[in-house]
Amino acid sequence: MTGPTNADGGTRGPLGPAAGRMPERGRALAAVLAELRAVDGALYAAVAATSTPALDRALRRLSHAADHSKVSLGIAAALSLSGARARRAALVGVAAVAVASASTNLLGKHLVHRARPDREAARVTTDRYVPMPASASFPSGHTAAAVAFATAVGVVLPEAAVPLGALASAVGYSRVHTGVHYPGDVAAGAVLGIASAAAALAAVSRQPNTFTA
Repeated sequence: MTGPTNADGGTRGPLGPAAGRMPERGRALAAVLAELRAVDGALYAAVAATSTPALDRALRRLSHAADHSKVSLGIAAALSLSGARARRAALVGVAAVAVASASTNLLGKHLVHRARPDREAARVTTDRYVPMPASASFPSGHTAAAVAFATAVGVVLPEAAVPLGALASAVGYSRVHTGVHYPGDVAAGAVLGIASAAAALAAVSRQPNTFTA
């Protein structure tokens, strides 16, 4: 007897249907997930195999700088020194980061126990290495926080949307480039970041507006 597979092809336990008795829709879903895992792994391997010595140091530093949302919080601090609209953008951006971080670490990583990539087996060059986190791989918390901040700030301060969106995209890619996440982890983190920004914007909009333009 085998259980349904998780995000990395392992079994979840003895509660699944017996082999050969899985409903057709269940088999179809399992096949789609297996193919998505294969695509995800192939994309990760392609990034690992592509030589980019001119980018390796910059992306490694960006990945480090995004630890604990230091980049986003630094930008928020700078915005808070500007006008009322910028201060409101900083407020909602920090709130979005908080929602994204909590959702990632308290919910997402506990629902899908995906193992981190084996970057040694994928032959990721050591010039790209950042410390491999001990937490589950899915979703990417760095990406979720960066996208949440960029989305929330961009709604309040539209002129910041493009540069912050580009920065968030670079943070997400850096996590694949340095070998600590699969592309699918980053994609899921981005979706979670957008949802977190929406939640933060909704919460702030219900509060009395203490920041007038």
